[in-house]
Amino acid sequence: MLSAQFIRENEDRVRADIARRGAEAPIDDVLRLDERRRVLIKQVESMRAERNAVSKEIGKTKDEEERNRRIAAMRELGDRLDGLEAELRDVERDLHNALLEVPNILDPSVPEGADESANVIVDTSGELPAFDFEPKPHWDLGPELGGIDFERGVKMSGSRFFVMRGAIAGLHRAIIQFCLDEHIRAGFTECYLPDMLSEASLYAAGQLPKFRDNLYRDAEEDYYFTPTAEVPFVNLYRDEVIPPGMLPMRFVAHTPCFRREKMSAGRDVRGLKRVHQFEKVEMFAFVEPEQSDSELEFLVGRARALLDKLELPYRVVQLCSGDVGFNATKTYDLECWAAGQGEWMEVSSVSNCLDFQARRASIRYKPSSEASTRHPHLLNGSGLPPGRVLIAIMENNQREDGSIAVPEVLRRYLGTEAIAPPQE
Repeated sequence: MLSAQFIRENEDRVRADIARRGAEAPIDDVLRLDERRRVLIKQVESMRAERNAVSKEIGKTKDEEERNRRIAAMRELGDRLDGLEAELRDVERDLHNALLEVPNILDPSVPEGADESANVIVDTSGELPAFDFEPKPHWDLGPELGGIDFERGVKMSGSRFFVMRGAIAGLHRAIIQFCLDEHIRAGFTECYLPDMLSEASLYAAGQLPKFRDNLYRDAEEDYYFTPTAEVPFVNLYRDEVIPPGMLPMRFVAHTPCFRREKMSAGRDVRGLKRVHQFEKVEMFAFVEPEQSDSELEFLVGRARALLDKLELPYRVVQLCSGDVGFNATKTYDLECWAAGQGEWMEVSSVSNCLDFQARRASIRYKPSSEASTRHPHLLNGSGLPPGRVLIAIMENNQREDGSIAVPEVLRRYLGTEAIAPPQE
């Protein structure tokens, strides 16, 4: 979160960035509560000092009548102090809750725009595939290959669920293993993370209160199903001080992700693109503030390297002000071409969140044993989601006979060069 002090000292910028996002936030409430809090703190501190002074005087007073008078005065002072302390707690609670609703500031380089139509293409890599036949979308290819069963997924769980089997399930698993192996080789530490998280963890990561309607929750326990590995990663060091010499720390994890997808109603609902349960390989970094700009480029480079090895055509897109997420200051999306649908499809989103999540989660680090603590910068990025990559491979690598060419880097995991339709 942004601190009340930062908002007070940078009010014009904060208001301008909220307007650039096309968002709303209770800045007036923050400033009012912050002012009241500072007044109350002065009054409380003054009364505490007065109470301590009176207490010392009582100890020195020998006249019983004067002593009783001062005791009565101290009790009256104590009652007034109790009232002010109670009001201060209420104000601090309300201020904290208001700050939770304020989005991050935007990097000055973020382009202006109301929505994704204003996003800027930064780079394009690879040639779009050419076909001598009409390429099919994955929702046709999958059933024809006997590898994706939408009907049985719906029967089991409802809309936007599916079953994978055989070679397609194996290809999905191969993508996961390939991504993990590549990141581990690049120095990331693999983690196994909980798939169920406390409400406090969701608040710390910035998912609550804003995205409550998009989260799955256990109705009887204080558990939310993880929407992305970013959330448990933020909470690895919640309420801790990271010792000197530990940063940068780079982690990677493969997790299932659960989202209600209420905000995507009516769009991209066919096939595997927007489903309630999916998987991701997620990159996450804790870095010193001076390194976060270069770390963002590094994480984008890691996602690009995987797509290059998979020989998939893609483009790098910088998100505009109206499309940058609540927690982020700057975001790049990587979009793969999906030949069967004839459109670009997001396969990775890489964001720099500055110290926004570190403040919410009360994460600090010590640059050295003598230095004061600071908040680290936190960054996250998809690296990569196997379901979306599976779509790109199937649609771009399809052949006229209905088979799918397996990218060379995945063949060692599958033991085959192609996935063929079942024999009649």
